[in-house]
Amino acid sequence: MGASLQTRDLDCLFQTLIAPQAAQLDRDPKALHQAFQQLGKHSLLGLKATPEWGGQHWDSQAIYHYTEQLARYSGALVFLQSQHQRCVQELSNSDNLELKERYLRDAIAGKIGLGVGFSHLRRAQQPITAQKVAGGYRFNGTVPWITGFGIFDHWMLAAQLPDGQAVFVLAPFQAVEGALGFSEPMALSALGSTQTVTATVQDWLAPEALVLDMKPAGWIQQADRGYPLTHNFFALGCARGGLDILEKASGFSEISEAYGRLNNEVTCCRKETYGTLGIPSVERLRLRAWAIDLAVRCGHGAVIVSRGAANFVGHPAQRVYGEALVFSVSGQNNGVMRASLERLVG
Repeated sequence: MGASLQTRDLDCLFQTLIAPQAAQLDRDPKALHQAFQQLGKHSLLGLKATPEWGGQHWDSQAIYHYTEQLARYSGALVFLQSQHQRCVQELSNSDNLELKERYLRDAIAGKIGLGVGFSHLRRAQQPITAQKVAGGYRFNGTVPWITGFGIFDHWMLAAQLPDGQAVFVLAPFQAVEGALGFSEPMALSALGSTQTVTATVQDWLAPEALVLDMKPAGWIQQADRGYPLTHNFFALGCARGGLDILEKASGFSEISEAYGRLNNEVTCCRKETYGTLGIPSVERLRLRAWAIDLAVRCGHGAVIVSRGAANFVGHPAQRVYGEALVFSVSGQNNGVMRASLERLVG
């Protein structure tokens, strides 16, 4: 199925299934879980997995379209499923056949959910470490951010070894007495329904049977340099969500003018973003900062035209603006921060 056909079908699906309950998905974990399972029923939770395991094996451009469209209608759902998609991708690529046979098909179908906890690998000081021991790997420390507590069943835990390599294992997303503990879900200003927690790990032993992969030292920094635009599509979709609110507003010619100018700018940013293959990293950072800027400005525009009603919890403009703040820092590294600040003051 071509990307253009996928785009039309997905937009119809999301407008019918997701858009009407966007406010509820932002605040109700149970509703969010049900929407996540619906994605599985529509074969949308194994986009990078191979067909032999039930995956869709879409190309990158189709996945970017999917991410952008879903972000337009629900920041909570697009963020939650992105965590799952990443773990499914790692599981699909793993050499651990036993682990794949046990979990992969059910994960692609949405029968089980998989989270991730590896963004801390970007930090200079690692909050969690691992040691190779007889029979597996022993973990100690904290994992600051894991999304999907009470929704997902397992999560991908990553930690750095003494030689700089990183080991990735599949861990249970429930407490293990004396070894694995989880905080209460964080009180976030947006996307609170995604149930993000911190894990405390004390001498937890992951047997070899749970190992997903080993990655070389500096892996995540190299990945960030090569693909810093992955998060652009969350921001661009969020910008579209803000534009939807602006487009429906009326009363002043300035509203139509603002919509037209912002819509043209989003279109230009999208065109450049989808054509970035092979361009220098500095250009990709510029586009990332531009997409973030557009999400915030379109969200702010939605607040302004919604007047005082935008202050109510559950108002679409409030939700979109909050999502723009989240997507401003999702997957952020120092290069993205610098580019964002330069655009802010430039």
